[in-house]
Parts: sequence; structure tokens; C-alpha cells
Amino acid sequence: MTLSATASNRVHDIAIIGAGVVGCAVFREFTLAGLDCVLIERDADIISGASKANSALLHTGFDATPGTVEAACVRDGYRRYRQIHERMNLPLLETGALVVAWSEEQRAKLPGIVAQAHANGVTDVFEIAAGAVQAREPGLGPGVAGGVWIPGEAVIDAWSAPLGYALQGLLNGGTLLRNTEVTGGTLDDRVWTLTTATGPTIRAGIVINCAGNYGDLVEAIARPSPFAITPRKGQFLVYDKPAYDLIRSIILPVPTARTKGIVMTRTAYGNLLVGPTAEDQAERRIATIEAATLEQLADAGRRMLPGLAAVPVTTAYAGLRPATQFKDYQIEALPERRWITIGGIRSTGLTGSLGIAALAAELYASHFGALKPLADPLWPRLPNLTEELPRPSAQAGRSEIVCHCELVTRDEIVAALDGPLPAGSLGGLRRRTRCMMGRCQGFYCSRRVLELAAPKIPGLLHA
Repeated sequence: MTLSATASNRVHDIAIIGAGVVGCAVFREFTLAGLDCVLIERDADIISGASKANSALLHTGFDATPGTVEAACVRDGYRRYRQIHERMNLPLLETGALVVAWSEEQRAKLPGIVAQAHANGVTDVFEIAAGAVQAREPGLGPGVAGGVWIPGEAVIDAWSAPLGYALQGLLNGGTLLRNTEVTGGTLDDRVWTLTTATGPTIRAGIVINCAGNYGDLVEAIARPSPFAITPRKGQFLVYDKPAYDLIRSIILPVPTARTKGIVMTRTAYGNLLVGPTAEDQAERRIATIEAATLEQLADAGRRMLPGLAAVPVTTAYAGLRPATQFKDYQIEALPERRWITIGGIRSTGLTGSLGIAALAAELYASHFGALKPLADPLWPRLPNLTEELPRPSAQAGRSEIVCHCELVTRDEIVAALDGPLPAGSLGGLRRRTRCMMGRCQGFYCSRRVLELAAPKIPGLLHA
């Protein structure tokens, strides 16, 4: 659906502001519920904000605070992802996770972690001795004091999931508007009129705020925001392919009250990830990386996993999580304002997104009317980006390999630039294909990638 088609007297049932993973999941949920939905994104592509940079883990919710909205949404989102991932060809690497204690002080906290997991309904979690930790992960460094085994934790692809959610919404009648920043809005006669930086207005019966790091600013359209976003930056290191075999499980630290701490995990793309940090900042859009912080990450990684000393770092990146002054998600319906708030969705948003969307649907049904799900919705299947399954580069008769580091073919790039949800930016193309993400970071393939992408992405060569 084009902008000109929706910027008229048409009144959508739902307008969703923000196309991160939560916004995409909410878009999918309400479109499948039979409503006319428009998903509005300020950037040129979806998942261009907080959702583009995370650790790509599917969490059981074992360490969530029991009884919180976050705990319920993560548990439900975990279940829902497992229900649909095969049908949508979304990856799931069954790695399990180890919380590793590196001191007696940390080891003393392990029974509490097990008890918390059981209180959250994750009952297959149990404590193991130091010897059992090292038997599972012989590459870990000296000093292991004990651990907790969480078999249900897994690795997924952080980008295919929201892409699939948005694509299913589009295939079933939804509308996506990119390059459309909402700047204000008024509610009149039960209809919202949202104004945009590009000029056209968007009308809808209900607005859902999924604006991530801008959530409190968007919330001010409906009311004085009860929460304030202070973005929390996380910096990550990505190690080259040989590091993938140094561990088999996700290695988690004993968490603190403020952060889950530094994680080591395999990625779906055959690398090993170390991070994140946790640094509050005022800037909402730009997440910088700092050499000194990255070196501290590298030192921590080498202490925990000495084999990393022999493996080069492929790249580093940073992301911003929409932290608020509250530890829990901020989700509620404002019936008199015809508005649903979804704010403060931090590091668990990838797992929790489907559960958050289901909760939003419950709030809608309670306050605004019954939902009538589609009887036979269309289901997309996403291309495989993982190393665990065959990729086009290994198939007979494949097209030319454009990105040799990540073995991305021409046909994969062309497909990502076409269809109902084509890449709208170079970053979007990278997230759909893995091109320019390998050892050379695009040094060798960028010219050919740009040749293919420039005719499809307006202004790319001038960006």
C-alpha cells in the first residue's frame, strides 16, 4: 500500500507507530485479527532502531522478575515463537545456556537463580558443579566455581523474525509506511489524525505506541508521558568464524540488579558474539563504539574463553535499548484516549515481542471491541540466513557469489530488493542477506552490491 493511498479520508482501525520487532509483531497480531492496520516507521526500513542490534537470543524468561509483565510476555513470546518458527522458516539453534559463576561469592547466588527460574515456570533449570560446567564447556578459562544449566535457551536470527512478522502483516492486507515520522496528532470524534514530517496525515481509530527509544516522546501525543526513556547502550564484539566452535552453549554471567552482564554466544551466522556493555546516554539515535570499552570486552572474553586470543575480531557494533526509570515493561490501554502504550521494552523485546503483541490484543478486546481472526491467513517463508541449514551458495546452478566472506549470491540480493517488503536502505539489505557483514566488511563486494542496490533504493549513492 502506498502513502498516497492511505493519506486520504481512509480511517484505519489501528495505527502502529514504530517498526521495530515489537511494532512488527503487533502489526502482525492485529492484521491476523482481522483489522485494517498501518505500521508507521520514521526510517527508510524496518528494525532500524533498537531492534537492529542485540544478542539474538531466545530467552526462556528464567531470570525475569516473577509476576512482572515482562516475565509473562517473555514466557508467552518464547512459546509462540517455537510454535510458528518452522512454518515461517525462522531459525532456532538449540544451544542451551550456562550461567557461570567465577567466584565463591557468585556461586552462592546460584540457588537463588534456580529458585527464580522455577518461580517463572522454567522448571528444567538446575545447578551444576564446577566440574560439570567444564565438562560441558572445556574451553572455559580457570576459576569456574559452578553454574546453572538452562536447556531451553536458544539462538535465533534477530532480523528474520521481525521481517517475517511485518511481511505476514503485509500479505494479509496491512499497510507499511516508511520514511514517515509522526510529529503529532489529535483525537476528534473517536478518530486520531496523526501528522507527519513529510506532510500527509494518517487517520486511525486506535493508535499503538511502539516507538522504542522515542516512546516517551510519542506518548506525549496522547498524554504527559508517565515514563522517560534513557537509552542504554550495549557494545558488542563479533569474532571470526573459527571462534564458533570454542563454545557450544550460551555463556551467561551471574546478573546484577542493573544488567544481565557480558554474554558469550554463537550466532546464527557462524560467528561468536561477546557483549553487551550497559551504558546510559541521552542520545536516542546514534550508538557509538569506543576502543577502550571494546578492549575491556575483549579482555573479559579472553579471561572467560582463552581460545579467543587466537581469533581475530570481525567487527564491533553498538545498540540502544529503551530503558526507563522502571524495571518492568510499560504496557497499558488508555480507553478514553483510544490509545495503547507499549514502552520500556528492553533487552528481552526480541523474545517477548509475540507475547507483547498478544497482550496488546487482549487489551484491545477488553476496551475497544471483539476481534475476529482471519480464517485462513497467508504465511510467508523467510530465506535461510543461518549456517545450520543449506544456503543458495552451495546449490548447483547458483548465481554469482557477490559477497565472498558471507557467501551471499546475486539472486539473494536481488530478491531482497524486490517483493512486498524490499530493503529500503543499505543496512536493511545487509540485514536481509548478510552481504558486507564478513571479514572484509564490504571492502571487496561493496561496489557490486551498490550496482545491484542503487536502482532499487532511491538516493543510495548520495546517502
